[in-house]
Amino acid sequence: MSLILVAVISLGAIGLVAAIILYVASKKFAVYEDPRIGQVAEVLPQANCGGCGYPGCGGFAAACVKAGSLDGKFCPVGGQPVMDKVAGILGLEATAAEPKVAVVRCNGTCENRPRTTQYDGVRSCAIAHATYGGETGCTFGCLGCGDCVSACKFGALHMNPETGLPEVDEEKCTACGACVKACPRNIIELRPKGKNNRRVYVQCVNKDKGAVARKACTAACIGCGKCVKVCPFEAITLENNLAYIDPAKCKSCRKCEMECPQGAIIAKNFPPRKAKPAEAPAAQPAPAAKSAEAKPAAAQPVPAASKAEAPAADAPKAEA
Repeated sequence: MSLILVAVISLGAIGLVAAIILYVASKKFAVYEDPRIGQVAEVLPQANCGGCGYPGCGGFAAACVKAGSLDGKFCPVGGQPVMDKVAGILGLEATAAEPKVAVVRCNGTCENRPRTTQYDGVRSCAIAHATYGGETGCTFGCLGCGDCVSACKFGALHMNPETGLPEVDEEKCTACGACVKACPRNIIELRPKGKNNRRVYVQCVNKDKGAVARKACTAACIGCGKCVKVCPFEAITLENNLAYIDPAKCKSCRKCEMECPQGAIIAKNFPPRKAKPAEAPAAQPAPAAKSAEAKPAAAQPVPAASKAEAPAADAPKAEA
């Protein structure tokens, strides 16, 4: 009986000493955390997508509190309403950010970019890109394995079976950037939605020379530079045989779209252009009536029938 009592007392003493040591250590090595970090984290959507540029919503909340300013910080999933709540908690001003949307910069459909080989490996764009040039002659375009679709947590992307390309649902897209990171070919870009949700961009990333690019895809940019010359706002640059439209400078005049011989420039969500009225045919010159009138009557030919029917009174009368 005494041995059991001694064991219980010993274990209790050891537990008490350990508890005291842990308490002292927790106080001595405690890391202070601003309670506002938790408050900010509560209003965030907790998507942990990384679209803000920080490791999860907790990292974004800590960055907002420690920075003391919200300049350059934006939650793409929550948008401006969430940033207004964050600003209210921290007593700061939330700068308005232009909403963005993911854009697929490849028009290499099955019709525009015919398949030359067949890929039978693992259905992963990352693996296909590392080990294989693709099923077509274009080594820059979409591989069609759907890594971007798998990366999207909001169901904003799906593969179109007819075109073999990913399509973006603009209403669901939060511009988190997960699809941009997942694409090994860098064909997905986050661009400003633009006024009235309208935007103009080059739907091609092929950097081959014109003849090579056109052979691989009939809708490829050939680097002719016509769009650069026609743009009145200097919003288009040509580098490595590829045109690019700067969304910050573009005024959506659509002159480049009409000038592009390949149809590689896309004007999204614009109303259809009005058909030009057919031009009236040019007026035919009036016949020169004066010249006909100027001719003497004797010079005009007289039909034979009229000669025969001439009255006999004109002939000299025979003497009786």
